Amino acid sequence: MKQYHQHYIDGQWMQPSGDQICEVINPASGQVAGSILFADTQDVDRAVASAKQALISYSQSSVEERIAIFESLIAVYTARIDDMAAAITEEMGAPYAFLAQPAQATAGLAHLSNMLEVLREFPFEQERKSASGQINRIVREPVGVCALITPWNWPMNQIACKVAPALAAGCTMVLKPSEVAPFSAHVFAEIMHEAGVPAGVFNLIDGNGAVAGSALTAHPDIDMISFTGSTRAGKAIAHVAADSVKGLALELGGKSANIILDDCDLSSAVTAGVLQMMHNTGQTCTAPSRMLVPANRLAEVEAIAAAACAQVVPGDPLDAATTMGPLASPMQFEKVNSLINAGVKEGAKLIAGGAERPDGISAGCYVKPTVFSGVTNDMTIAREEIFGPVLSILTYQDEEEAIAIANDSDYGLAAYVSSADPERARKIARRLQAGQVKINGAAGDFSLPFGGYKQSGIGREWGAWGLEEYLETKALIG
Repeated sequence: MKQYHQHYIDGQWMQPSGDQICEVINPASGQVAGSILFADTQDVDRAVASAKQALISYSQSSVEERIAIFESLIAVYTARIDDMAAAITEEMGAPYAFLAQPAQATAGLAHLSNMLEVLREFPFEQERKSASGQINRIVREPVGVCALITPWNWPMNQIACKVAPALAAGCTMVLKPSEVAPFSAHVFAEIMHEAGVPAGVFNLIDGNGAVAGSALTAHPDIDMISFTGSTRAGKAIAHVAADSVKGLALELGGKSANIILDDCDLSSAVTAGVLQMMHNTGQTCTAPSRMLVPANRLAEVEAIAAAACAQVVPGDPLDAATTMGPLASPMQFEKVNSLINAGVKEGAKLIAGGAERPDGISAGCYVKPTVFSGVTNDMTIAREEIFGPVLSILTYQDEEEAIAIANDSDYGLAAYVSSADPERARKIARRLQAGQVKINGAAGDFSLPFGGYKQSGIGREWGAWGLEEYLETKALIG
């Protein structure tokens, strides 16, 4: 059983002054896997003070010095990647061979590697000639001390996509990972230490949102907040940031539409959409949770979707045959089952799954891969982010209606379009109110901007766009 009862502050592991123990549950077994100690306000003050002191020197470090740090960090992370994957499997249930090792852990490495390439080329200083011939300069400088608050669903993806740009920009930081899945963050802190990141540049505290999160985001010495999580929590953080005019980046909820057009191969597109929805047990903010299909082909879609669900293999995350693990926590298990029951109560047609554990599984936070048809866009399951393996199928009569349904959401993080004609798909994609639109199952790209419209967030992460969130722009005139 793991006991992570120290926080990483000022380059060393320290006993926190807070004494509240939080148990970490292995969601596959339902048993306690370990524990952490929550930070209190004194611990937050200590971590922020460490970052503030380190900023004096690190903000003046050269690009070459930061490149060397990244090269060391990537080497150590690569050596520890199996440890990272094992931690993720234990803390939030991602199947080790299918997901935790090849996707969850490697996402962190991908963000570090991509940011290294951005850092090598990024124009931190540029000359501009005025109309009179005067040479002026535009300088990009680190924003300062950053509070990084990350979720449990893709723990290392979200940690690395915040730490990497902050580190590249010359910022210092305090990370508060989710208390639901903190093990991987501690492995990451060990990697940062072994890689030789200067003391105080990176600090890690454990805690909940009510105490540690609130103290961190409201702290007068925090210059910028980057938060990934629920829209409700993001709104509260935005209010706190506004009070002291802090920099703010928010990556919040999603309810992504997947428009399948009438000219594409239904079998391929529907199957792919179902399987992507079930990936990571549906706990992905960009999950294609609303499948929009031609009304006159609904019966075909239902049959294909039910067959695709049968391909999903729920089970032990350590079994190589497993393709879907449990939900990450008992709280999430209760929430998802409640929303499945809401779908049934509101009259949606259940064509696969339901609010029971999969056959042969009697313990743990498991739910069946579930598909509803006959869903209208005013139903709870079409409006709320379920964050579980639950797909809603909606119908449309023509392209205009499909676009209208897709855009009729409080969220705008991602969307999907499938068509035999890529240009037709692109025309529709341009009209969708989403920060990212994938066409015909295109692979993701860590170098592209990631973020949302509407209540899905503020700002962009990943690549050069992510780096810019951690920079201030200064004009040197003359």
